[in-house]
Amino acid sequence: MALGRGLGELLGEVETAYESSTDSNSNKSGNIKLDISLIKANPNQPRKIFDEDKLKELSDSILAHGLLQPVTVIENDDNSYTLIAGERRLRAHKLADLTEINAIIVDVDEQKLRELALIENIQRDDLNVIELAYSYAQLINDHNITHEELSKKVFKSRTAITNTLRLLQLCSYVQQFLASNKISAGHAKVMLGLSDNEQKMVCDSIIGQKLSVRETEKLVKDLKNKDKQKTEESKKTTKYDFKSLDTLVSKLAANDLKVRAEKNYFKIEINSQEDIEKISSYFNLQ
Repeated sequence: MALGRGLGELLGEVETAYESSTDSNSNKSGNIKLDISLIKANPNQPRKIFDEDKLKELSDSILAHGLLQPVTVIENDDNSYTLIAGERRLRAHKLADLTEINAIIVDVDEQKLRELALIENIQRDDLNVIELAYSYAQLINDHNITHEELSKKVFKSRTAITNTLRLLQLCSYVQQFLASNKISAGHAKVMLGLSDNEQKMVCDSIIGQKLSVRETEKLVKDLKNKDKQKTEESKKTTKYDFKSLDTLVSKLAANDLKVRAEKNYFKIEINSQEDIEKISSYFNLQ
């Protein structure tokens, strides 16, 4: 199935199913009331974090005015249902201790189920930035498409998609704080390229000291400069005291061998087979 269909077209079946609810002979589609306990979460739902305060507001609204937009489900072989769209509405019903919910039943295969869940959330801006990044990655992997191709499918710029996907390079520790809005995407992007330990240190500093993005940039710059300095220092040639080798040099020189100790090298010049035999004899190599 092509990914190129827009959300409106993908969810067009929902509208069709809704209209078909006027058909009294059909119980398998349309707007009906379902027992909430029969509805399972979509395993491909990319959204993992829900704002509890907003859920409470939605729950109160549903109690006061009813559910204005039904959830969308598919029917399973065991007479249960899998949610396609409307997890916030379902959670709000559970929060309000309601036992039934208005639902639209549609027929979609597993591939379309995953696609519906991902694209619906992406286009409605329901995901935090980490969930969004994983959604992009899943669509790219499932459909073997480029960032440019994906940008046309979900109506986001290629640059935005690429920058969002880069956040998946961050360690899980930082991703958790980013997903819960404890740090911003601007903070997170500055940490790209740092080791996991360095990312954790910077993340803790941002939260503990309430650092701005600019202050974080300075912290990361200082950290990288310090690492660079350590690397350069480690590359510097270590100087050794060769005085302890003077006796050895003198003995070898006494055997008409040209010997030199300098920097990190101990050199014996070989000019003949006789030189090799002298060296072998001296170091008991024969």
